[in-house]
Amino acid sequence: MAEVWIIDDEQGILDTLSGILEDEGYKVRTFRWAKEALSQLSQNTPQAIFLDLWLKDLDGLEVLTRIKDFNPQIPVIIISGHGTIETAVKAIKKGAIDFIEKPLSYERVTLSLENALKLTSLEEENKRLKAELYGRVELTGKSKAIEEIRKLVEKVAPTDTTVLIMGESGVGKEVLAKLIHLKSKRREKPFIEVNCAAIPETLIEAELFGFEKGAFTDARQPRKGKFEQAQGGTIFLDEIGDMNLSAQAKVLRVLQEKKIERLGGSKPLEVDVRILAATNKNLREEIAKSRFREDLFYRLNVFPIYIPPLRERKEDIPLLVDTFLEEFAQKTGLGKKRIHPTVYEVLSQYSWPGNVRELKNFVERLAILVNKEEISTSDLPMDFIRGISCENFYPDHKRGEPWFEEREFRIARNHFEREFLRRKLELYEGNISKTAKEIGLERTYLQKKLKELGLRED
Repeated sequence: MAEVWIIDDEQGILDTLSGILEDEGYKVRTFRWAKEALSQLSQNTPQAIFLDLWLKDLDGLEVLTRIKDFNPQIPVIIISGHGTIETAVKAIKKGAIDFIEKPLSYERVTLSLENALKLTSLEEENKRLKAELYGRVELTGKSKAIEEIRKLVEKVAPTDTTVLIMGESGVGKEVLAKLIHLKSKRREKPFIEVNCAAIPETLIEAELFGFEKGAFTDARQPRKGKFEQAQGGTIFLDEIGDMNLSAQAKVLRVLQEKKIERLGGSKPLEVDVRILAATNKNLREEIAKSRFREDLFYRLNVFPIYIPPLRERKEDIPLLVDTFLEEFAQKTGLGKKRIHPTVYEVLSQYSWPGNVRELKNFVERLAILVNKEEISTSDLPMDFIRGISCENFYPDHKRGEPWFEEREFRIARNHFEREFLRRKLELYEGNISKTAKEIGLERTYLQKKLKELGLRED
């Protein structure tokens, strides 16, 4: 049960209040001298403190300040027989969680303490979740591009600078935005995400800026928009290239004046929000087509960060796969599966048009399908293998494959057959029976073909 301290110079109050709290099951310590209580704080921290403002050895507001300086998380409930509104306001401003006038009411005391402990519990849970989130959000990879992005994040995160994150869908723009927020001075404040592409044009302004009652037919109650919800924190405008021009003009005003206006409202509201934006479009091309405001682009493009597609940083694939397997194991409670090294070679042959998001989904699929501890190339789904074959054998009509360099069909066909069978044998780890079955040939015919083409049967 929680330990509660009472600091009051009246023995009668100490006895009465400790009796109330002990009846409710709390462990109670009482102090007639504030200096004694303050000296004990370094040795033992209570879950809550009842503090009288009129003490013999120290001023109660000074004691409150010193408690909050030592540990701002301790909830302090002020009790006073000489309370005024002015005194109560001063105490609340200095960090007190409640103000109770004497004579003390049993119900008022217990309710105030319960509320204080609940609030503390919620704050601790919030901190735990944020710490957990912070631990999970990271840029996984060892490529030069990812290392450079990490350095940029370390430089820009502590500032309030607007950041424009660019890259294809699925490269990790949202992860990067969260990382910037979590490394910023605003990390204890809200991080509000808005997917501009997912909100209909007619609703985007109401979603971003809120509305007053009667602003439109269904506006029965006033509502805060995303900018107000992000007050003091960060707003992430994902796929901002899909935002309509009217909403763009209002976002520009936020960047310029730090003010918004609700739909149907007439009074500007000041907002303190850091803006992070992301897009998978070429905004300069959108400007040329009159689909994006040039002045907004320059306001957003203060600190641009480009995340390359996965096909340009395939050295990151092993680390990403291992991370996703670990996440899946924790999520399901199942053991973590291993990946045979040859699987990474196969994965690197694919271009991953859906980038990191596609890779994550694929790894989860493998973890579900494969019932053994290690995933090998023979476990890779055939639709995936066919996808790699199409990319490798029919890319831009050439891609340096030897058969395209030959003039005669017969020689080109031999080149193709040899390379095709070599890759399939590698894929199925030299197992001729499995290779023959998967490519639709008789085992004896495949052996004959391997001999003709000079490929080792083993």
